[in-house]
Amino acid sequence: MPQAWSDKDERQYDHVKQSALDRGKSADRAEEIAARTVNKQRRSEGRTPNKTTQGTGNPHSRLEDRTVDELRNLAAERNVNGRSRMKKAELIEALRR
Repeated sequence: MPQAWSDKDERQYDHVKQSALDRGKSADRAEEIAARTVNKQRRSEGRTPNKTTQGTGNPHSRLEDRTVDELRNLAAERNVNGRSRMKKAELIEALRR
């Protein structure tokens, strides 16, 4: 397991991996499912950086501190019309409505 993971992350990984094995998944597939689950949780809590075009950024950070890609992804989740043509300031204004 990666060194950046906390003890809680490791426990969650072991639990998800065992659950996948119990459901009949192969060991490799169970490890992949567990790692993806833990990393998704870490991303949603803002404890790991996202790739440029993925995610909505740290949910605890201000909109101004997020990238345009993160703002567009957040706007997509909220079904903001015209988001692909908006500039950063326009995205922030639309998300605050």
